[in-house]
Amino acid sequence: MIFDYKRNLRLTAAIITLLFTGCATPSRDIVSNSLENKRDRLLQPVAQTQTLPLTNLETEWGISLPKVDDKYKNFWTPELEAEFQQRTQIAIEYYAGKQYGTTYGEREKQAYPLAMLDFLAGNREKAIAALQAEDVEAERHQHTQGIDYYYSFTLKGQIRKYFLWGTYLDPAYKQRMFDGAKEWTKQDPKTRPHPVYGHGDRSLEGWDMSKQGNWVDGRNTDNLRGMRDIAIYLMAEETGNEETRQLYKQKIQRYVWALYHIGMGEWDSPIYHGHTFASYLNLYDFAKDTEMKVLAKAALDWLSTAAAVKYYRGGWGGPNKRDSNGTNVVYGAGAASLFWLYFGDVTDLNPKPERDSIHIITSSYRPPQAVIALARKQFNKPVELLATKPVYENWQEGGEDRPGYWETTFFGYHYQMGSIVSDFPDGDVAPFKIIADNADRGSDIFLANTGGKWAQPGKKPGDAIAQFRNLLIWLRPANNTPFFLQIPKTANAEIEQGIWFFQLDRTWLALRPIGLDKYTEVSIENKKYQEAYSEEITLKAEIIGDRYAGFVLEVGESETHGNYAQFKRNVKGKNQLNLQDLATGTVELQGTLGNTLSLSYQDRDRIPLVKRNGEIYNRLNHFELYRSLPEGVPISLGWKQGTLRVEAGGKTFTSTVTGDGKVE
Repeated sequence: MIFDYKRNLRLTAAIITLLFTGCATPSRDIVSNSLENKRDRLLQPVAQTQTLPLTNLETEWGISLPKVDDKYKNFWTPELEAEFQQRTQIAIEYYAGKQYGTTYGEREKQAYPLAMLDFLAGNREKAIAALQAEDVEAERHQHTQGIDYYYSFTLKGQIRKYFLWGTYLDPAYKQRMFDGAKEWTKQDPKTRPHPVYGHGDRSLEGWDMSKQGNWVDGRNTDNLRGMRDIAIYLMAEETGNEETRQLYKQKIQRYVWALYHIGMGEWDSPIYHGHTFASYLNLYDFAKDTEMKVLAKAALDWLSTAAAVKYYRGGWGGPNKRDSNGTNVVYGAGAASLFWLYFGDVTDLNPKPERDSIHIITSSYRPPQAVIALARKQFNKPVELLATKPVYENWQEGGEDRPGYWETTFFGYHYQMGSIVSDFPDGDVAPFKIIADNADRGSDIFLANTGGKWAQPGKKPGDAIAQFRNLLIWLRPANNTPFFLQIPKTANAEIEQGIWFFQLDRTWLALRPIGLDKYTEVSIENKKYQEAYSEEITLKAEIIGDRYAGFVLEVGESETHGNYAQFKRNVKGKNQLNLQDLATGTVELQGTLGNTLSLSYQDRDRIPLVKRNGEIYNRLNHFELYRSLPEGVPISLGWKQGTLRVEAGGKTFTSTVTGDGKVE
């Protein structure tokens, strides 16, 4: 049966639920007739009582999911699968009838996913015509039969097109794809000189083959490497170029080893995490070598776990690497929008699903049930999570020696607060974020940062941060760099006894400024982001001290303080800020619950000296990728230990990658 995108979505969801469960639809309202109805609830609990394995079913979309043996699957309950199918309908409906765009350069990253989604929506002829249309730059790809096997973003779509849509392609076109791939993987395309541009001219602008050279995009971000290496591997395997296949098998093994032993260089990126994930879906779905299929599953399990830590009701928590200005609202992060398909736990419909949704929708992979529960924060709280992240290009010399960043995340009952320290500034790292429950839109985000014209990401030179559970200190040398805050418009902002109080939906913040003037509201001048942040307020506080400036912060909620009025009374009566040694860069905070946190500044970019309840917290003694306090729950992964363990929602999941890159 072909999926008709004009059907009533509620009826479609009900049919699919019956297909997967053989019973009535879940009691909660699921999908409305119109995507405009944003109050329709999609929140579903993780089922704890049924563990019935699901088999691959022929979809209603006229295309079959890749066949993967049950032993390589994480099994879901029928309820989880039904929820997932409901959300896929929203993504397909959104992209039905959309224009695909051009194939110029790497723009297939849009054109191919949109065509595939439109195919699922019923527009088959139009979609197939676009998928096998002659590439706009075919003359630059003559050495690969006119097929674009150069750009990494193009490769991700080419792989799914060839392997999953191959039966719908014209046989002559598919043969061209095969012949081009055979020549492409005859030697390592990353080092093979391009027939026209050789090894490229790095003085040129842009990212095409005239600058980069060789037979494939050689840029080295995690997501671009994933797209490239997996495409080369799969096409070498498909065309029988064994030497190249073995080379890229080793490259992929090293990458997955790194995930489990030292971490991901492009860690938790709200923009790029999903692109890497989608690449490994290709490997999982289409690899013939079972060892590689298992390796792909291990990578996907790790990547979905990392996403689950940062995902919060349609938002994306912090800190994270490779952040940008548009990610700090619900569904603003591409990774949150993508993993919404798996995780759900939202109140508003996704207004613009990620186009990479096509890879998830047409894949047989599902994250472990414990990971779904982790994303929905179904574990005993409060919990503090200590984590480390590697340097960006962790395969370079020294990248395996020690972490590059130390992260602290605290999971309260209705929020999570995260911060990070390193001994170097980093312009694309978001160093601090609070993401909290909001009953209307899912989650609210509170930000603080320095420099720029609003709360832009970036760990700036001189910033020093310390965190202990729900307490945080931020200190830097006094200069002309202001502090910026982002709060939701729905927040109640008050100043009492010099304390800045912010009342969010279910979470309350008490900020004591240090050497800061009273904040004022400022506008976001960048028109690109004005609409995205139309429901947020940006506050600016100028530095007025002459030595050090910053703030201390305490977060409370009903479980810890009863109500907002009591929280304010407790803060004004019990929260103590000690600034007697501020001249030498030391600040101490005692919270209302009795915990103490102190920070002593140590030069411009050295990691500050931190004491938690009077004991020095030496980060060099904590290399674990994930360490939960209390120990073990919900997640743990030791430094170079290789065993990931997740326990949440009554489920436990473990996965091990050994020191030689094998999966156990």
